[in-house]
Amino acid sequence: MTTNKHVLNWLDEMVALVKPDKVVWIDGSEEQLKALREESFKTGEMQPLNEELLPGCVLHHTAVNDVARVEGRTYICTKKKEDAAPINNWMETSEMKAKLIPMYDGCMKGRTMYVLPYCMGPIGSPFSKVGIELTDSIYVVMNMDIMTRMGKQALDQLGDSNDFVRGLHSKAKMEEENRYIVQFPEENTIWSINSGYGGNVLLGKKCFALRIASYQGLKEGWMAEHMLILGIEDPTGHVEYITAAFPSACGKTNLAMLIPPEVYAKQGYKVWTVGDDIAWMHIGEDGRLYAINPENGFFGVAPGTNEKSNPNALHTTMKNTIFTNVAHNLDNNTVWWEGLDKNPPENAEEWTGKKVNGKEWVAEGNKLAHPNSRFTAPAVNCPCLSKEFNNPNGVPVTAMVFGGRRAKTAPLVFQSFDWNHGVYVGSAMASETTAAAAGAVGVVRRDPMAMRPFTGYNMGDYFNHWIEMGEKLGDKAPKIFHVNWFRTDDEGHFIWPGFGDNMRVLMWMLKRCKGEVDAVETPIGYLPNAEDIDITGLDGITLDTVKDLLSVDKDLWLEDCNGVEELYDQIGERVPAELRKQLADLRARLSK
Repeated sequence: MTTNKHVLNWLDEMVALVKPDKVVWIDGSEEQLKALREESFKTGEMQPLNEELLPGCVLHHTAVNDVARVEGRTYICTKKKEDAAPINNWMETSEMKAKLIPMYDGCMKGRTMYVLPYCMGPIGSPFSKVGIELTDSIYVVMNMDIMTRMGKQALDQLGDSNDFVRGLHSKAKMEEENRYIVQFPEENTIWSINSGYGGNVLLGKKCFALRIASYQGLKEGWMAEHMLILGIEDPTGHVEYITAAFPSACGKTNLAMLIPPEVYAKQGYKVWTVGDDIAWMHIGEDGRLYAINPENGFFGVAPGTNEKSNPNALHTTMKNTIFTNVAHNLDNNTVWWEGLDKNPPENAEEWTGKKVNGKEWVAEGNKLAHPNSRFTAPAVNCPCLSKEFNNPNGVPVTAMVFGGRRAKTAPLVFQSFDWNHGVYVGSAMASETTAAAAGAVGVVRRDPMAMRPFTGYNMGDYFNHWIEMGEKLGDKAPKIFHVNWFRTDDEGHFIWPGFGDNMRVLMWMLKRCKGEVDAVETPIGYLPNAEDIDITGLDGITLDTVKDLLSVDKDLWLEDCNGVEELYDQIGERVPAELRKQLADLRARLSK
């Protein structure tokens, strides 16, 4: 399928290591994929679902001990420790290889190796990058077909170049204690072993599109960020684009596929999804920042997705979708998860494959679907997919948003004073743990730019790269904002309605970007005048509610500064002096 000697030499080396019985090149043809699907049905690796209700959809169960990304087993390996540490798990490159090579030796004996060329980003885009993943899993092939541009087209994009990410994945023996997901950014290489779960084995996603790509961006002068990309179209047809970074469980997919509230919908406003998870951003010929979504599908959390919370996401999953670790409704051969509706199937298999009465099972406090169960759905299914989705140059970014889940500290929205202050705001991003996360509730977890688990190099250097990008962008840089949809009252109830109504806050941001509305200068940044947040048609939200949502408690903010200082001290000497200065200036403003 290729004459690229860099690819063929590497392939020979890997085949000699893992020793598969046969090697199959994936060309991306429907004929080949159909045959693989049929094979997976025979082995039970995947099950076909109801062709009338869910055409082309299949169900897969992972091993019970293999249901999520494993941060403790995810490594960034470089020659020097300081180039990856201290936020990342680190091991020296040759030491890690010495540990893994014996595990890989012969691990594909008796199995087929699939050679899977794929492109992250639109085919033909100068900003796209090619990877090749070697895997012994049909599930991986099927997912990568949805999540990337896979097959011969990717090899055509690569040509004779050596600029491709070398990915090696094997389920091996699925041993939890020997599960490793390892990035070698200096060698453009990813090795994953003993896992079959999405985020650990779909190497184009977090492993390449964030961890490796963030390092490539550092070296090549662009940014790989854990950000959604959405467009807001006004009644004249003009579209402004926003990127936004949130830690997990903060509603990123819901925001990316937002349904405008009636007050905007009737005026003719529309929202378009470019991406729900990852943005690759480059400086365009006009000096502005442009974003592409490197992915071609959505790998979303199923529980909680329903007609009310995210109808666009739900409709996206209705055909040609892979469901992982959800419940199986045996009466009509469809799927179910918590939060889909209030009617769990009685004749069901829960996510591990055990037959249960779903109603009784749930009533006893059990989960039918795993809390991290997933859908892998083609982007083309999305009712609100942007027509710019495949634009090789990307879309121009007007505003960037950082957000976290804070009960009291952060107001509903504020704007940074300038780019460097915005970098500080992103670096200080945090969420309070909820009951859904392991550990104590209410503990603040710092997650700078939502990239804590995904930066492929030293976090201090990463902050510095942001500052350098700002210098290059100058006055054409996007404006930076921070939001918190999760303020609670004294009884612990959310005050702001969230979901589609978050558009009311985005509209204020766009007005700020155009200079159409004033703001109040405060120690933490520019806050809206409460009357500038449109609350038309919102039940129970008054001007006073908005004022309360915009209040700033200086003592809480000073306490938060200590948490940021702890993070900076943990990262160490590579934290840019500019960010230390931003922190000192914030403290001084709060202490006045």
